[in-house]
Amino acid sequence: MPTGERPPVDRRAVPRDPGEPHHPRRRRTRLLHHATRAAIFLAAAAAIYLLFPSGASPGPVVLERGVVAPADVIARIPFQIPKTEEELRHEQDEAARGVPPVYDYAAQAADSLAGAIRGFFAAAAQAAALPVPERDAAVRAVLARSGVPTTLGGIEVLSDSARRTALQVATERAVREQLPRGIAAGSPGRSGISAVRVRGIAGGERLLPADSLVTADEFFRAAQTYLPADAGADAAELQRLLLVRWFQPSLAVNQGATEAARARARSAVDRVKSRVLAGEKIVGAREQVGEREEERLRAYQAALSASGGGERARPTPARAAGSILYNLLLLSIVALLLRYSRLHLYRDLRSVAFVALLVVVVAALAATIARLDLPPELIPVPFAAMLIAVLWGGRLALPVALVLALLLGGQAPFLGVAVPFTAAIGGAAAAFGVRVAQRRVQTWIVVGMIATAFAAAALSVGLLRGWTLHEIGWSALWGAVNATGSSLLAVGFLPVAEWFTRVTTNQTLQELADPKHPLLQRLQMEAPGTYAHTISVANLAEAVCTAIGANALLARVGVYYHDIGKVVKPQYFIENQPRGRNPHDKLKPAMSAAIVRSHVVEGMKLAEQHKLPDAVKAFIAQHHGTQPISFFLQQAKESDPNCRVEARDFAYGGPKPQTRETAVVMIADSVESAARAMQDPSPERIRELVERIVNAKIAAGQLDQSPLTLKEIATAKEVLARALGSMYHHRVDYPAEKNGGGDSAPPAPPAPSAASEPAASAR
Repeated sequence: MPTGERPPVDRRAVPRDPGEPHHPRRRRTRLLHHATRAAIFLAAAAAIYLLFPSGASPGPVVLERGVVAPADVIARIPFQIPKTEEELRHEQDEAARGVPPVYDYAAQAADSLAGAIRGFFAAAAQAAALPVPERDAAVRAVLARSGVPTTLGGIEVLSDSARRTALQVATERAVREQLPRGIAAGSPGRSGISAVRVRGIAGGERLLPADSLVTADEFFRAAQTYLPADAGADAAELQRLLLVRWFQPSLAVNQGATEAARARARSAVDRVKSRVLAGEKIVGAREQVGEREEERLRAYQAALSASGGGERARPTPARAAGSILYNLLLLSIVALLLRYSRLHLYRDLRSVAFVALLVVVVAALAATIARLDLPPELIPVPFAAMLIAVLWGGRLALPVALVLALLLGGQAPFLGVAVPFTAAIGGAAAAFGVRVAQRRVQTWIVVGMIATAFAAAALSVGLLRGWTLHEIGWSALWGAVNATGSSLLAVGFLPVAEWFTRVTTNQTLQELADPKHPLLQRLQMEAPGTYAHTISVANLAEAVCTAIGANALLARVGVYYHDIGKVVKPQYFIENQPRGRNPHDKLKPAMSAAIVRSHVVEGMKLAEQHKLPDAVKAFIAQHHGTQPISFFLQQAKESDPNCRVEARDFAYGGPKPQTRETAVVMIADSVESAARAMQDPSPERIRELVERIVNAKIAAGQLDQSPLTLKEIATAKEVLARALGSMYHHRVDYPAEKNGGGDSAPPAPPAPSAASEPAASAR
């Protein structure tokens, strides 16, 4: 985000008329002027009270961890200390884990498994009855269709009628005898569960130890005991594979019933950690506030705010007035800062209203954060600080951010030290950080600075209050979210803020400096000589403003548009005229002067059409001030000595330069035009020219209304003389090659003078 640090402005108060005390109308105007601004801040204070109706009530209840209580804090009303979300969630999870899972008995499991095994052995018997050459292949096909992998020994078992029959009888018997006892797929005891509820056995429900349930693996091992002693390992492996293939547990978890039981257990957990009776001591005098005492104090504070019988909650007129006065006193700091430090902003009703509105907006967002129980690190004080810093500079944004932090720290949801401290650190980082961002992409540098400041604040508060690293990390993370959101909001709302306050920021100036702007493109095409003169003057004005600490970007952009009115009649200005053709030769001096003077009026019209900001339009109106067009004035006097010539008919309409930037442009405009017309621009002659022109401006009173100091004027002279000496120094004429192949071009004729110096305006 481009920085909006504004250069210092003239803070001298307008001289008061000595007879002012005798002018009631003027006194009434001044009283109305101040009363209007006081009303704005009073309305903001009242709005903040409505956002936080419980108001601000600092007292013995507001104690932080590590602080020694100055007096006993006794509960005036009974209250409860609720569990934190983390504590409640942990206890609910513990209660849910203690709920026995519900198992349903499936009586049909044994019949289903026995039927599957019987069908397999019937198919195997048919395959084994085939002739020997086809038998093994047929048995393999039965196994493949059943999805039962086995070895060559298993195929031999199935091919042998006696061994196959013995395996089938033993397996079916194991299924019929073991499954009805209740077989579960896995052991719940491995998950830390100590008991289970089994429903459906013998028509009832029993609570059994989790370790008493027979698992599938235990069932498979028990089934092997039903095999004959001489069955062999191949038969045992084949039996296990068959049981695994078609196993169905006779005890299955009922997820719906289990979750319902666990939900009932979670809801049964008490949300209250402890209860304090009226008259009970919360913390004693000269006792240090620890974690337990702080928790009790905050719960007590919340109970007082919510209780209809609590002293704090009574909506008495006295408490409302006290809360509004608290807010107003803090806002008065901002008002006095504007009055005595930024008088031009104090005089601008829009600027005062914007600052007050911004404070209320941040307070409204803070109230929303409190109501939604969101982290206080999200309070967007950096958003307000960034907007003010971009519009009027970090020197104003910093105190506004600190006042906002104090203002919010006095409201009931944020009472204490942590919230105002964190908000102040984040707002200060935003106020200072905006200075480093000259382009939009550098906004992320500001985000990083603010996030770092929030992290440092989180570490400081966390160490003071005994937070865990987890809590400090979350606080820093929420601060980073605030930094990102505030920065993006500031970038998004900056155009609205510019429109409302009529302040031109560097971001807007950079957009206006784009050569593709329609007015600049028109100037290049229709008045190329004026455009070339404009670029030269822009370089000079920027160099001077940089040297004296003025807004160099504003000066450059102002120069780009200061002569834009010449596109209406470009041929009447010497820098756009071909040699030997001057339309002024056929006009009377008064008409020529009117045409030359009209480029200011036409420039203002074009500026209005293209919605140029006031800061740029000031250069169009003020770059000539009220100077006379001396060439045509003298020509009019000489053409008719007996006719009285009015000097005001040959002078620009002004006003005189009101800012340092417009004053610098007036000087640079004149000296560049005169230097361009010099025949022998040696450094000495250029320095003498600059000295003469600047002194003439001072003598004519053209700089009287600008805040330029004598030291700054001297610096401007030095910079202009040095820069013009570099621009118009002598060039060496190199001799031509004898073969003619490398002849240098003949020296170019002197560049036509720009039309800023009155004597060169038409010739």
